[in-house]
Amino acid sequence: QVHLVDSGGGLVQPGGSLRLSCATSRMIFSNYVMGWYRQAPGKQRELVATITSGGSTNYADFVKGRFTISRDNAKNTVYLQMNSLKPEDTAVYYCNAQHQIVTNVNYWGQGTQVTVSS
Repeated sequence: QVHLVDSGGGLVQPGGSLRLSCATSRMIFSNYVMGWYRQAPGKQRELVATITSGGSTNYADFVKGRFTISRDNAKNTVYLQMNSLKPEDTAVYYCNAQHQIVTNVNYWGQGTQVTVSS
C-alpha cells in the first residue's frame, strides 16, 4: 500500500514562511510526478505546484515567485517552501503522486492545515 504523509503545516503570520514535506513509501518515487494541491473552506481543490522526476516544475499563477517545490529522490520526499504567505493561502494542503505513464494512478496524502493570520 502506497503511503504519502504530509507534514509541516501550522499557523503563521502574514509575510511568514512554512515548509511542507511529503514523505512517500512503497512506491517507485522516480516514476511519479509529485504535486501539491490545496483546498480552502467552501472551495474546490486547486493545483499549487508540480515537479517531475527530472526536476521540471510548474506553478499556479497565484504562487509564482513565493512558493518553491522540490524533491529529494534519495529520500522519496517532496517539499513545498512557502514564503511571503498571505491570508488567502489559508487551506488544507495535500501532496499528490501521479504516475508519469499510467496517469490514472494517483495517490494523495492526508493533508496538512496551513493558516495564515495575524
